[in-house]
Amino acid sequence: MHVAVGSTNPVKREATDRALERFDPVVVAVSVDSGVDEQPGSIAETITGAENRARRAFEVCEVDYGVGLEGGVARFENAPELHLVMWAVVTDGDRLERASGPSVRLPDRVAERVVAGEELGPVMDDVLSTDGIAEGEGAVGALTDGLVDRSDALASAVSCAFSPFRTDQYRES
Repeated sequence: MHVAVGSTNPVKREATDRALERFDPVVVAVSVDSGVDEQPGSIAETITGAENRARRAFEVCEVDYGVGLEGGVARFENAPELHLVMWAVVTDGDRLERASGPSVRLPDRVAERVVAGEELGPVMDDVLSTDGIAEGEGAVGALTDGLVDRSDALASAVSCAFSPFRTDQYRES
């Protein structure tokens, strides 16, 4: 199985590798444009970014699947705080399958800065006095005290988005 991930972020490549490891995939990371803001501000924009990354990764490589991963921030009905959200999209060139990863509420001091226009990764680096959190444990790792890291969260999303390609449960009778 050959897979292209629409990002050169090593965590996104690792998450894809981890999600598909039982298939012994060859995973390549390619730089593609998400077509959305650097910090997507809604579920719709986050999904669009993941879709664009999956399509573009598939188009620029000779692979079986293209994977797009995108993190964003959003508010949910009945949970008005700002949350970190993660979405994965997988394409085989004919269809797109989508799935979300876990979400976590952002602390108010972080949410205020993100709402004001700053990107989450640099805000978290500033708050935690770190450098490059987005290419390591991610905000989700820091906010869960390591119970879930960014690679775990993204791997869950990839696994769920990939599942309709592998199981008969999604086929019409």
